[in-house]
Amino acid sequence: MKYLKRLDEWLIALMLAAMTLLTFSQVVMRYVFNSGFTWALELTTVLFACMIFIGISYGVRVGAHIGVDALVKLFPPKPRRVVSVVAVLLCLVYAGMVIYGSMQYVLKMKSAGIELEDMAIPMWMVRAILPVGFVLLALRFLPVLMNLVTGKSDRLHLADEVEEALKLKTMEENK
Repeated sequence: MKYLKRLDEWLIALMLAAMTLLTFSQVVMRYVFNSGFTWALELTTVLFACMIFIGISYGVRVGAHIGVDALVKLFPPKPRRVVSVVAVLLCLVYAGMVIYGSMQYVLKMKSAGIELEDMAIPMWMVRAILPVGFVLLALRFLPVLMNLVTGKSDRLHLADEVEEALKLKTMEENK
């Protein structure tokens, strides 16, 4: 279970490494051997899309998404928690709408039978990352919601750029 919890990190790292190696190989092939892979750009694009949609849920897990919460931080703990619950519920509703709409889209792509231009892969398989990514996102929001409802947390944990900048400044001053 411990490894499953960090699976998204490994997948993102693996896709980033594959994209880097593939792009580097393509550059070498093109400029040294005057050749190349016809499918390299398309595969890199697919890997990038997958990395983005897995990264969305990863961002929720580590609190890396930015948000405008300056006003919410001024609230006392209970109203702050209520506002945070409403925000998470709205995020779950949005994720549900995207899951539903993207599933309709993927099913239409499957029935159309279209393949990628440079690789013999059905388009629907590649586009399936959209609903999968948003299912992962919804699954990441559920523990956040549970922590808010049970009182383990009183706010959403978002990236605080001001706080991070002040920490960096303090670290530089202490050098």
